[in-house]
Amino acid sequence: MPRRRPRRLRKPHSRGELRAVVDETIGLFHRLAWVAEQIYGEEGRSTARRGVLRGLVRYGEQTVPQLARARSVSRQHVQQVVDVLLAARLVERVPNPRHLRSKLLRATRAGEAAVRKMDEIDERVLQAAAGQLPRSDLAVTVRTLKAMREGFELTPRWRRVL
Repeated sequence: MPRRRPRRLRKPHSRGELRAVVDETIGLFHRLAWVAEQIYGEEGRSTARRGVLRGLVRYGEQTVPQLARARSVSRQHVQQVVDVLLAARLVERVPNPRHLRSKLLRATRAGEAAVRKMDEIDERVLQAAAGQLPRSDLAVTVRTLKAMREGFELTPRWRRVL
């Protein structure tokens, strides 16, 4: 079933800039998911499939447990995603010299071509949506979001306030 267009954020959050960043990030996430469905249709509907395939192309061969740890999801969830990619012949299993049973996964030529096509489409769409955003503004945004992500990766920092 197609996803409904996300609603626009109506007003800024009253709890300040930090909360506004979080709200905008969540809103952007939902909008991007909807846009991805419009761009890729049913084939590209799964963010997880696109992410795993892109990860294998960009970072090389990995096992299912490695892919799961990198995404903070269960190995079983990643296995379901990988099974779909295997059936579509976008990835393949290869021997793992470090482990007899846990095979490595790598993108096939078809998988690499699919990622190249997605990246080309994404670049055009991102440029059109971003308009004339200055590079310096984007650089500040990247640093800010990275710092926030890293703050949440330090579990003791946020867990102690609960």
